[in-house]
Amino acid sequence: MSAASRIITFVPPRHPAAIDLAGKDRARDFALPLLDGQQRPLRDLRISVTDRCNLRCTYCMPREVFDQDYSFLPRGDLLTFEEIERIAQVFVRLGVQKIRLTGGEPLLRRGIEQLIERLSRMQTATGEPLQIALTTNGVLLARKARALRDAGLSRVTVSLDGLSDATFRRMSGSDVDVHTILDGIAAAQSAGLAPVKVNMVVKRGANEHEIVPMAEYFRSSGVVLRFIEYMDVGTSNGWRMDEVVPAREILDRIAVHHPLQQLEPSQLGEVAERWRYADGGGEIGVIASVTQAFCHECSRARISTDGKLYTCLFAGDGLDLRSPLRAGASDRGLSGLVADRWEQRNDRYSQQRHLISVRNRDKVEMSYIGG
Repeated sequence: MSAASRIITFVPPRHPAAIDLAGKDRARDFALPLLDGQQRPLRDLRISVTDRCNLRCTYCMPREVFDQDYSFLPRGDLLTFEEIERIAQVFVRLGVQKIRLTGGEPLLRRGIEQLIERLSRMQTATGEPLQIALTTNGVLLARKARALRDAGLSRVTVSLDGLSDATFRRMSGSDVDVHTILDGIAAAQSAGLAPVKVNMVVKRGANEHEIVPMAEYFRSSGVVLRFIEYMDVGTSNGWRMDEVVPAREILDRIAVHHPLQQLEPSQLGEVAERWRYADGGGEIGVIASVTQAFCHECSRARISTDGKLYTCLFAGDGLDLRSPLRAGASDRGLSGLVADRWEQRNDRYSQQRHLISVRNRDKVEMSYIGG
């Protein structure tokens, strides 16, 4: 039987009365793949495990907003590891094949290895091992890489926006030495978290002069470097279109030094456009959400630190899953909520960004739901 025709049946657990937000259980089966209003399947889930971070990157958590007086979520509002595991299992049964842990900075969440171990025991609806990935700023990675790999982490992506200390500190809003991040990348490679991916957000007037040095540094290193167009996520980063360095310009700058050849996507719904060095020096990618919108292929859902479901990085509000979960909802009830929300999904923000009514709406902050 193919995955597309398979029917998944959920068995309610033997604990408190199963309820959903409407106060009753859902009696329905769920066909795979689960499709939204644009016929996009649900394949990827990003889970934010903390809203705190040890950096203050200008495009995500600018220090002037996220200062010493900023109120982060109380500990009791955060999903526990048990709650994350249960929500993750619901999504996996609905077709999710990969889970990425994000933040804030996920390595600040105490015992994160225990959560990875729980998630790594899961299998997809088709019986394949569930892929577990993590995105980190790399500050704590050198000391944690081995434990993360031993716990079952599949892959790691590290954010790094420049190689010089001056550029890195300006972009990260911190006094962290760039070699701290580079040591973390090396430790991840040594631990077997390969290939390590490095994400560089490129902002005009801030770090575009580091495009070629970054490409040179990671060439032939086994690291996949990806350049990300500066995006208008949230409402606190002061985004302007004239600060966006288009992906085409990024590729042109690199190609002057090293000819590039385009590669086919490695999987359906992949957001990065892949390129290889013609001389075999490795692979790079560009993520062009602003100039080359890929909404039509987006298969991602996001769970915030306090258990809300968001179906777009640029969404304004989310569906509360924590309340029914803590009220005793069954797996079937939770699955009904998720499936209904996904089937109603019609998000196309990047394709509609040019519309003033869309561009000026309130959007959730990246540190709350992850990138």
